[in-house]
Amino acid sequence: MPPVKQNKERPLITDVNPKSPISESYRTLRTNIEFSAIDESIQVIMCTSAGPSEGKSTTGTNLAIVNAQADRKTLIVDCDLRKPTMHHTFGLSNRQGVTTVLSGQADWRNLIQPTRIKNLYLLPAGPIPPNPSEILGSKRMTQLLSELRTEFQSIIVDAPPALAVTDAQIIATKVDGTVLVVDSGKVKRDAIIKVKSNLEHVNGRILGVVINNVERTSDEYYYYYYYGHEDSKNSSN
Repeated sequence: MPPVKQNKERPLITDVNPKSPISESYRTLRTNIEFSAIDESIQVIMCTSAGPSEGKSTTGTNLAIVNAQADRKTLIVDCDLRKPTMHHTFGLSNRQGVTTVLSGQADWRNLIQPTRIKNLYLLPAGPIPPNPSEILGSKRMTQLLSELRTEFQSIIVDAPPALAVTDAQIIATKVDGTVLVVDSGKVKRDAIIKVKSNLEHVNGRILGVVINNVERTSDEYYYYYYYGHEDSKNSSN
């Protein structure tokens, strides 16, 4: 297993300041997801956004942390095979990962890396492949997620932006639900509607929308979770 490199980790609010209002918002997000499907388990969740730099990876990471803090064995799977970032977040190696497993070169059990945070693990993306969409749509990807379900109570999948490539649509067919992250000051209504339509076209389940960068005060970020299948149809208003 590659050595853990913790000296270059990026600070994460739910870890460094778990009592902050933003951290509490992530716990609310966790709770709302749980109650959005009382009669079924939501174990594997994909986080995506319409475009880049909207906070999807940050949201997914902090959601994973609050799950781990709730004594759940939690795994982050970096499926952004075009521009992976999760290994940077935790200061870990990306030499091997998802692409290594899906190409049949290694067993995922040997590539899972522990983070500094208790109960939280990472399966990085691995080397960038020439055909990300085909790899993510493969039977091996479906099998990988199936096997990971037996080992981890909560799995957060970081996916590429949904409008840029088809990867997020492909992953949406293999997970239990999707959280769409929206930058309130950046993304236009039409883009959100397009992403929603694309995901629903493949029968992807949208758990809700996280709207970030909503200014309440000059020095506060606010994360808002809008959940429920029917309500999410109006989330772009």
